[in-house]
Amino acid sequence: MTTTIALAGKGGVGKTTIAAMVIKYLAINKAGNTLAIDADPSSNLNMVLGLELDWTVGDIREDMLHQVKSSLAAGGAAMGVMPGGQSKREYLDYQIRTSLSEGIKYDLIAMGRGEGAGCYCAVNHNLREVIDSISKNYAYIVIDNEAGMEHLSRRTTRDVQHLLIVSDPSQRGLVAAERIAQMSKDLDINVEKSYLIINRTSGELSEPILKSVEKIGIPLLGVIPADNTISEFDLNGRPLIEMNGNSPIYSRISEMMEKILK
Repeated sequence: MTTTIALAGKGGVGKTTIAAMVIKYLAINKAGNTLAIDADPSSNLNMVLGLELDWTVGDIREDMLHQVKSSLAAGGAAMGVMPGGQSKREYLDYQIRTSLSEGIKYDLIAMGRGEGAGCYCAVNHNLREVIDSISKNYAYIVIDNEAGMEHLSRRTTRDVQHLLIVSDPSQRGLVAAERIAQMSKDLDINVEKSYLIINRTSGELSEPILKSVEKIGIPLLGVIPADNTISEFDLNGRPLIEMNGNSPIYSRISEMMEKILK
């Protein structure tokens, strides 16, 4: 059975860093491989995982639509057909599988840019089938989302066992976390358990912050201290997946994963 872990939070709270640490934990401590899905168009999950990224699902989708339009314009027997007589599903399946970036015990697929003008319903249906088919081969799926999560139900039919909502210790971050927690209840997929993570803390949480945390109505899984090592890795172009296992952020994430995956 595949376990799906999704992360969400407003921009700038460090959820991509936490996603990388979750993937590192799974690679070290759990049997089976992990599929990382970068579902945030502005995210750089490949960089923190140390993987090259040449081709996104968004690129594949737009290229397929371009080829279909070209064949329609050309007319003839091949009108609306993919090169080589492939079906659209077969084309997407092949292209997405070859676009996977491979790491050690984890692979990455990036969703890339959103849809352009026009109806993408049929394409999204095929994409959902392909991604769900690929996902069955992995023990874990880790999805790094943008703040708005509506696209999750367009991209996968897979239930989410653990939703990690990330905030920094600010009222704006916590308001966004509360909205995401409410939004997750309205998705077309089932979110089994939701947790809050407070990132980049310095010392104890203040009373106003604790009150806001309580208002969100989901368990506080843990807090993560600010770590200058992250900036050092970024400045030196080193992927965070190489961070020492004794680092504060990785240690805290490991403790949290032990709680929810025991």
